[in-house]
Amino acid sequence: MKKSLSMLVIGILLFSGAWLRAAEEQKAAEEYDEDTYGPLAPIIWEKPVKSVVFEHKNHTRGAGLECDSCHDELFPMEAGASAEKEDFTMETLYNGGYCGACHDGDTAFASNKRCTVCHIGVRGQARLSGSSDAAAEHGAKK
Repeated sequence: MKKSLSMLVIGILLFSGAWLRAAEEQKAAEEYDEDTYGPLAPIIWEKPVKSVVFEHKNHTRGAGLECDSCHDELFPMEAGASAEKEDFTMETLYNGGYCGACHDGDTAFASNKRCTVCHIGVRGQARLSGSSDAAAEHGAKK
């Protein structure tokens, strides 16, 4: 009897915790204002290398930056415009351009350190997009 009661209490606690977490996540999503904080969906860059993820919320809500901290001086507001530029390379980032303007080792972690924070790889991209195609293509010859 004690074991059944203990299992019931544990079950109720686990269910309550999961319910509270789901309610908090829903509230956070409802409170997110894309006009203030930028798009909620992550941006997955294909250049300068494939599978680089950028999330506006980490920079606006997380780091307290305003949209004009990066737009239009470092990045044009138009989606994909930076990737079309010839100088959109890792070397430019390392020399203080684009992301490297802040990711310099002083303002934020250096662009040549902690690579996997941004570079999520092909499998990470597949997980974000909900697709298994990217992981299957990883070993494919082109």
